[in-house]
Amino acid sequence: MRTCLVVDDSSVIRKVARRILEGLDFQIVEAEDGAKALEACKRAMPDAVLLDWNMPVMDGFEFLVQLRRMPGGDQPKVVFCTTENGIDHISRALHAGANEYIMKPFDKDIVIAKFQEVGLLALDASAEA
Repeated sequence: MRTCLVVDDSSVIRKVARRILEGLDFQIVEAEDGAKALEACKRAMPDAVLLDWNMPVMDGFEFLVQLRRMPGGDQPKVVFCTTENGIDHISRALHAGANEYIMKPFDKDIVIAKFQEVGLLALDASAEA
């Protein structure tokens, strides 16, 4: 089973993301900040990361930079999921190694579409889910 690390300081967002992604056959690991997310990646590198930008301790951008420097850290597909919608934020995230970008609030259809775009789901996943 594929794993997705959901990184967000909001327990509500993590719960919503978990419900959507479990429905798409992902095993979920949660972290409430970038530092805890890095620890989770050191234990077991996920297939995907759904990543918030603004968090205490370590923000999503710093997590992404450090993840991509780790052995195997180039493997997970990283999808930012944030309220930061400025082109400068999006550009920085993609340049640092993010694969896609989702704006909050999000729903199941948006997650499916973005995960299909980065190759985490087959194109017919929305019909099955």
